[in-house]
Amino acid sequence: MKFDIVVIGGGLVGASLVVALKGSGLKIALVESRLPLPLPNDTSWDSRIYAISPGSAAFLQSLGLWQRLEAARITPVHEMKVFGDDGAARLDFSAYGSGLSELAFIAENRQLQAVVWNALTTLDENVTVFCPAQCVSLSWHESRIDLQLTDGNLLQAALVVGADGVNSWVRKQAEIEVTQHAYHQVGIVANFSTEFPHYNTAYQWFRRDGILALLPLPNKRVSMVWSANESQASTLRDLSDEALCRQVAEAANHTLGKLQVVTEPAGFPLNFVHVKALVKPRVVLIGDAAHGIHPLAGQGVNLGLRDARELAATLMSRGLQSDCGDFMLLRRYERARKEDILAMEFVTDGLQKLFGSEDPILIRLRNLGFEITNRLPLLKNRLMQHALS
Repeated sequence: MKFDIVVIGGGLVGASLVVALKGSGLKIALVESRLPLPLPNDTSWDSRIYAISPGSAAFLQSLGLWQRLEAARITPVHEMKVFGDDGAARLDFSAYGSGLSELAFIAENRQLQAVVWNALTTLDENVTVFCPAQCVSLSWHESRIDLQLTDGNLLQAALVVGADGVNSWVRKQAEIEVTQHAYHQVGIVANFSTEFPHYNTAYQWFRRDGILALLPLPNKRVSMVWSANESQASTLRDLSDEALCRQVAEAANHTLGKLQVVTEPAGFPLNFVHVKALVKPRVVLIGDAAHGIHPLAGQGVNLGLRDARELAATLMSRGLQSDCGDFMLLRRYERARKEDILAMEFVTDGLQKLFGSEDPILIRLRNLGFEITNRLPLLKNRLMQHALS
């Protein structure tokens, strides 16, 4: 079967790219190994949440996806309060103070996945979804790539898009070099109900044992993301619900009062991944296949959605270039994305290392940096503008 584009990986970023190419006239295939889990019939909450930037929300809205989400399960963030590890330094961000409606939206992974996959089923006959299916081999030819699937199908594509996650199989097949290191931290996620209202405020504490964030959910609920050192993460996962609530409330300085567990904690290891090239002949990487950053800024999914937005724009504006796998065309995408990705990698990796240091001079400097930045509105706004795109 011949296609212009085969997207490997049907997560939020890969599937959004396919929807964004609707009406392009390109013949597209999406290959995904697992169907998204169906939405539960109850009112339970997903422990995996995303802080969606206004720019990403606008992109999803332009695809007709954002407006399909259940509004009652989305929480706008109006303020963010970030605290250093000396008990005094802090950094405050306000949507109102910056002339914005919101800093971000907190949305559930499964809600977003369900909406984008429902949209895939309504696309025209130019889109074919292979799911569940996996690729077993790629072979390069001058004008195409051949993809062999486990179900026996052989696909031919002018362009293969790797949207298959941080351990990307496509990236390995294309022999794209990566540099990576482990943070020796585990991201512990769970949801809680709170004693006090959060007033649409996101909180973050930089601590000696990791970074704790409490993100607002509808009503008096919050989602926790605790990037904890491995020993601390092991302790947290072994705690009873009551003990976990006490530990989190204490780490958050009892800002939201007593807590009650809504969803049980889960954990995932944290690693830094820098990809040396986003493109090779007839191959392009997007999403976590193209970068892996620390979640302290909550920007991983937004970085991926900006990849999808830029790649779709590049392919849609290729003019008379009929070959969507043309290397010079793909280089346009890479040049457009490199600066954004490198900046986010530098900031998140640098902050993690800075706050992971026990050097007393660095401890003072990092907290002093918070205090100075908090007093400079122009600098704070510059920092926010990048995160809002």
